[in-house]
Amino acid sequence: MPEACPARDFAIQVVRRLRDAGFETLFNGGCVRDLLLEREPGDYDVATSARPEQVRTLFGHRRTLAVGADFGVTVVCGPRGAGQVEVATFRTEGAYSDGRRPDSVEFSSPEQDARRRDFTINGMFFDPMNEEVIDYVGGERDLAARIVRAIGDPRQRMSEDKLRMLRAVRFAATLDFEIDTATANAVRDMADQIQAVSAERIAQELRRMLVHRHRGRAMQLARELGLLSVILPELIHAGHSDAIDHAFVEWDRTRRMLNELVDPRFELAAAILLHAVPGTAAVDRAAVIRTICRRLRLSNHETDDICGLVTRQDELVEAASLPLARLKRLLVDPLIREVLVLHRLKADAYGFDPAHVAFCENYLDMTPAEEIDPPPLISGDDLIGMGLQPGRRIGEILEAVRDAQLNGDIRTKNEAVQHVERLR
Repeated sequence: MPEACPARDFAIQVVRRLRDAGFETLFNGGCVRDLLLEREPGDYDVATSARPEQVRTLFGHRRTLAVGADFGVTVVCGPRGAGQVEVATFRTEGAYSDGRRPDSVEFSSPEQDARRRDFTINGMFFDPMNEEVIDYVGGERDLAARIVRAIGDPRQRMSEDKLRMLRAVRFAATLDFEIDTATANAVRDMADQIQAVSAERIAQELRRMLVHRHRGRAMQLARELGLLSVILPELIHAGHSDAIDHAFVEWDRTRRMLNELVDPRFELAAAILLHAVPGTAAVDRAAVIRTICRRLRLSNHETDDICGLVTRQDELVEAASLPLARLKRLLVDPLIREVLVLHRLKADAYGFDPAHVAFCENYLDMTPAEEIDPPPLISGDDLIGMGLQPGRRIGEILEAVRDAQLNGDIRTKNEAVQHVERLR
């Protein structure tokens, strides 16, 4: 078992207090799985025979949140540093007519509660007082065998909440487990139904997979089970056999690039996943990427960064021979370090010479930031003060003066003024 921590200590206090009040109470779900894998859980969940109103009465309304009272869920807030504990009443669930939430719930026993859950490795309970596992669904067996298996009928489990298809992929990839055959077949047969899940929930699963070190395997599993072609159809090159063969080659390169990433932001991992979407020019590819991001309801910041990284994937190939002003304009990009990561990974995957990456990294390391991006020597107001009329010509002159400054041809405001006079 992991050493004690504030979150776990508080969760045990919650269990103890509920038990002292006469309610059967246990740890449940992912925290049990993680504890058995000797990993520190990200959070602790508790299942109990107490009803939501009884939980709130016991801990006080000021310390509790009725976040899902209709489903028997109450959040108990801990002291600073201890986080929160989600307390759920043992329950069974009715039909899932919307493919996401049950139409009704009935409070029940621990065994009935376990059998309505998604996967066996997430269906176990743990008694933290006696350090005893309570397993009604074979979770311990599957955990030891490193298998992700749906509880009961896989098709029924996936039909209840279709996001479970993507969650099966995430658990298998992040835990480095296999998906059992029946569960995998159910996902493969039902993959097109992932469209019933909201874009926000799909995007959240993608975020969690793409920032994990096994992101390449996660995307490969999603592809093999038919989920990726539904979520990101742009990655599938339709057409004649040559195009299909090319798609497999491109996908292998993409997967290799994903595997080589080290602790990336979601935006960089997503840009690598999408770097080879079809496009005849950078602007066309950017439009496709932006369409994908909007469809997944990504934030504007995420969308801008992903588009920026994808469209810059080839800009620096000739870096060593670029005019100094052009090079500096490229290197001042706030995303430049991630752009260079993408360039290096692409060079390795495609068999290109990565010398341009080393050149740019060396230039950034050896050149002061104020030399790469010095304050402008002159402004539009200065030009108007010199008698120029507002309009496009002012922008053109400012660009020309900036180029001269970045090239090192001028260094002072007086020199900038003289340069303007020559341009006039």
